[in-house]
Amino acid sequence: MMKFTEISYKLLAIGCWLLAIVGSSCTDIPENPTFLNQQPSIYPDYIGVTIPADIAPLNFNSADEDIDCMDVIVKGSKQGELHVNGEWADFDIDDWHALTEQNVGGELSFTVCIKKDGQWLKYQDFKMFVSPYRLDEYGVTYRRIAPGYEVGGDIGIYQRDIHSFQESAILAECVVPGQCMNCHVANRANSHTFNMQMRGSCGGTLIYKDGKQKYLITKTDSTVANTSYSYWHPDGDYCAFSTNSIHQSFFVGTGQRIEVYDTYSNVLVLDTRTNELVLCPLLQTDDWETYPAFSADGKTLFYCTAKPYNVPAEWNKVKYSLCKISFDARTGTYGDHVDTLLNARVLDKSFTYPRPSYDGKWLMYNVTYCGNFPVNHPEADLWLMNLETGETHPLKDANSEDTESFHNWSLNSHWFVFSSRRENGIYSMPYIAFLDENGQAGKPFLLPQRNPKKYYLEEMDSYNCIDFTNEKVQLDAREVHKRVFENKREQVKIR
Repeated sequence: MMKFTEISYKLLAIGCWLLAIVGSSCTDIPENPTFLNQQPSIYPDYIGVTIPADIAPLNFNSADEDIDCMDVIVKGSKQGELHVNGEWADFDIDDWHALTEQNVGGELSFTVCIKKDGQWLKYQDFKMFVSPYRLDEYGVTYRRIAPGYEVGGDIGIYQRDIHSFQESAILAECVVPGQCMNCHVANRANSHTFNMQMRGSCGGTLIYKDGKQKYLITKTDSTVANTSYSYWHPDGDYCAFSTNSIHQSFFVGTGQRIEVYDTYSNVLVLDTRTNELVLCPLLQTDDWETYPAFSADGKTLFYCTAKPYNVPAEWNKVKYSLCKISFDARTGTYGDHVDTLLNARVLDKSFTYPRPSYDGKWLMYNVTYCGNFPVNHPEADLWLMNLETGETHPLKDANSEDTESFHNWSLNSHWFVFSSRRENGIYSMPYIAFLDENGQAGKPFLLPQRNPKKYYLEEMDSYNCIDFTNEKVQLDAREVHKRVFENKREQVKIR
């Protein structure tokens, strides 16, 4: 039996170890700080952003690597206060939620003190604005992928609870090894209706509706390729697709690393009830039609189209116009003419990736110098069109000096999520921004993380095809594996 004195020594050793941990942590309170007439340099740059109530805490680090401690006091303009002290601003989730809820339509004021080389420094206060508009979706989905250029690898489709820091895999590459999947495309944030493309030896189109999966072969004798980019009709019966032959070329000695382009593409609609493709001669031309998207009421199909060129040699001549055609879901028929909303030849720009707001008011799209794959264009910006007046403008407060792409809307159409390479020009990272009634964007904020500097500076993945989801996606990954590798795909037909 262990003697009392041995137990005492062990307890003493444990106590000393705990004291050492506490003593080494940052628990100082600012005393007589030196005031600096400037705002603190923090990572991420959350100064002046507009946020929704109940979002995950916008924790931040000092941009200075060499600090001893950080002390932050947050006060609500209506009520409430938080105080944190440590290596970075790490707010309790419940306390943060309570403070943002108390200050809906108001402001949060941050007082930051930083201890460096044994001296406390106090900075000018900065603010965040708590929007009166909610963002009650469960979270966001995205494809995490290293910025490489091969099929397979460590690719995964993930979902993240935006009210906490919980991330989970929807489908990881280990479930379908050797295959490449794109991010699932949901029907207006509906976690129960979505599709995704599989590329590789067992490629196909996965359709998921109401808990049921089916795996389709979507190339026919009447179409040029398998389906690719997609967008759901609001009633969930139809899904629009483009059929593309996608290629990539690499640059040497220029600021741009890669160009992704098509050698042909068309647009069509799949009736998911019958597995039939509904074609239209106006969308099956020798021009390159791509990026279809249904309007909020489902009566209009937006898409992009370009005149063919000899690519890749003439890659910088390819410019896409933004067009629309009517669609009748009751009869499954198209209109008899195409309207051009933005003419690439006249405006000498390329307009791609249209995404209509769910309230029917706006159309957000990418503007680049050329091409149809904006994520690889440093000049890619987000623009907004008023669908009632046709007026357009850049979202200047959301854009940056680098790439903005892969944008999608919240259900109330007052928030949008997108990928941006503003951090380093290489990795696409997830941002959320507010949009007011006049179509003006607030300053975007990087998707919050518990320790953002550690997470994002050590993260080696890009975030692509990011979108909101109203509930957590419950996909049976075993069933996906079975359908992919049993290779029992259903062949679609032409209506």
